Amino acid sequence: MIKLSKRQDEILRIVKESGPITGQQIAEKLSLSRAALRPDLAILTMAGNLDARPRVGYFFNHNYEVKQQAEIFINQKVADYKAHPIVVDKSTSVYNAIVQLFLEDVGTLYAVDGTGYLAGVISRKDLLRTAIGNQDLQELPCSVIMTRMPNIITITLEETLLEAAKKMITNHIDSLPVVKEINPGNHTYLLVGRITKTTITKAYLEMMEQNLL
Repeated sequence: MIKLSKRQDEILRIVKESGPITGQQIAEKLSLSRAALRPDLAILTMAGNLDARPRVGYFFNHNYEVKQQAEIFINQKVADYKAHPIVVDKSTSVYNAIVQLFLEDVGTLYAVDGTGYLAGVISRKDLLRTAIGNQDLQELPCSVIMTRMPNIITITLEETLLEAAKKMITNHIDSLPVVKEINPGNHTYLLVGRITKTTITKAYLEMMEQNLL
């Protein structure tokens, strides 16, 4: 994405507000000569910010603006949007996990082992399925019902929101544990956050609102 000069930003503003508009008219609004603007107009046209038609003038390329906004969004890093993970020990009872789930108002709990590393994922569906089974929920540990490695889909701090969204859609899940790799060979990961579909939706709305202001 090309970084524009102040004058080029001003040209874009003029064309966006008044286009289609001729190069001469733009020059008059900026109190400059047509020749002085020619390099800026050429750069903006080649970059795709503006389109030009003979005997019509310059007009703003809204498709390019949408593409810019999309590029900004998809390149956002997970590190900048991760939320605090809701954690339980893998030995925690299913009953206490259900209580924790509702107290925190989340859809997924992350189980850790004695060293604090990610051991499993417990979804709302896992807890509901177990509760319907009429088992002794206060005696049953989460380790029995949780999804374990290597079946846990994870995301790292350096990956993007787009990559996180793809993983969730592809695997039909609502959230991802954000991890730092300790020993990928034996699936040892430090849990450092979580990313959810709601997180991604909020990030998108925030960026769109900023661009519309």
